[in-house]
Amino acid sequence: MPQRHGDTEMRRKEETRRRGDKETRRFSPCLPVSLSLCLLVFLCLSLCLCGSVANSSAQSVRKAQTPYRLSPQDEAFLDDLSRRSFRYFQEQTDPGTGLARDRARTDGSSHGEEQDKIASIAATGFGLTSWLIAAERGWVGKQNARERVLATLRFFADRQEHKEGWFYHFVNMKTGAREWKSELSSIDTTWLLGGVLAARGYFRDDKEIVRLATKIYNRVDFQWMLDGDPHLLSHGWRPESGFITHRWGDYSEIALLYLLAVGSPAHPIPAESWYAWKRDWITYGEYKYLSAPAPLFIHQYSHAWMDFRGWRESKPPGVDYFENSVIATRAHRAFCLDLAKEFPGYAENIWGITASDTEHGYEAWGGPPRQGQIDGSVVPCAAGGSLMFAPDITLSALREMKEKFGEKIYGRYGFADAFNPATGWVNPDVIGIDVGVTLLSAENLRSGNVWRWFMRNAEIRRAKDRL
Repeated sequence: MPQRHGDTEMRRKEETRRRGDKETRRFSPCLPVSLSLCLLVFLCLSLCLCGSVANSSAQSVRKAQTPYRLSPQDEAFLDDLSRRSFRYFQEQTDPGTGLARDRARTDGSSHGEEQDKIASIAATGFGLTSWLIAAERGWVGKQNARERVLATLRFFADRQEHKEGWFYHFVNMKTGAREWKSELSSIDTTWLLGGVLAARGYFRDDKEIVRLATKIYNRVDFQWMLDGDPHLLSHGWRPESGFITHRWGDYSEIALLYLLAVGSPAHPIPAESWYAWKRDWITYGEYKYLSAPAPLFIHQYSHAWMDFRGWRESKPPGVDYFENSVIATRAHRAFCLDLAKEFPGYAENIWGITASDTEHGYEAWGGPPRQGQIDGSVVPCAAGGSLMFAPDITLSALREMKEKFGEKIYGRYGFADAFNPATGWVNPDVIGIDVGVTLLSAENLRSGNVWRWFMRNAEIRRAKDRL
């Protein structure tokens, strides 16, 4: 069985012990003196040495546990980035339905009717949460935020087309009608539910918001989405062909989906489903972690709402998912720096590749291991979505991107979705989910608020306890 990420600290302590043993042997007396004197010297030196090693170990642990302290410059940057990110949802969301556009031009100008009408239920989940952040920080009035949240919840509770509580991935922004023959998406409904339940946690004393949010969550039939499998959920369903044959059976962005399913008060699936999906381990340089051949966002999205800090599975392999995402972020940065031999635009603070637009269309690229036709482009939300995990490397990266490239890549809604330092290409668009994960990750770094609001939901806490 592969070693757990939790074993990292154990291995470090074991290495410290071995180093201590070597030092003891080095100082063990070997002169021809009495055995009692020999033992006395040995014990004294060993005790001193053990104290020194213990203190060193304690300092190392304290250093590892010391939270990153945001400087005034960090706070100013994050506040500006977060306000711009919220502006996307403020301007690109229909006030009647609450549906958020899938994408927009970086300057807010029109794409044309055919693209402008397309909303994403995943972006809508991030958008719902953005209004909570804005209200808490005083960017909008709390009553204004409440009205927007209510409009969204009423639409999804009473008007938005669904089947067994699941929603279509892409819909018409003004009517909610299905677009692009998209699927009823189990994972995109998950991100919507993240926003719905965060809103219920934030407005926990508002009976109407609590009622509507509870109706939306309780209506989702997780057992139906199993499609006969005892444990693994389907990717979705289409009216033309029925259930999608692919299942969420490997580690990916699925943690929140399965927690919602296990914790459902109306249509729960077995707790064993959590342990039914495959867990593969990646080693990249000094980093070993649970992952898949997929972009970095798989380590980010569930954490945008779910607070995994300090929690570990009760059964083997006993993964610490928060620490796993920390390691994945650091490994990804190392991967990008290794690519600098091929693409010199990557540098210590210019890095990040995750699913995004490219010069030639949308690409689910990333690594390690290397995925997609990587061409030297940088995707700012790779670092942005990991602000909550590793601010010491992600914050400096985002700040340097802004300082080095300025208004070319940083505009009305924050960072352009992607850019290429070598060719000068800059994506003319931003994508709602990429803006959203950056905003939520930044807020969790700054205050932990999204985690706190979401974890007020008893169903989620009970699901964690079952695992």
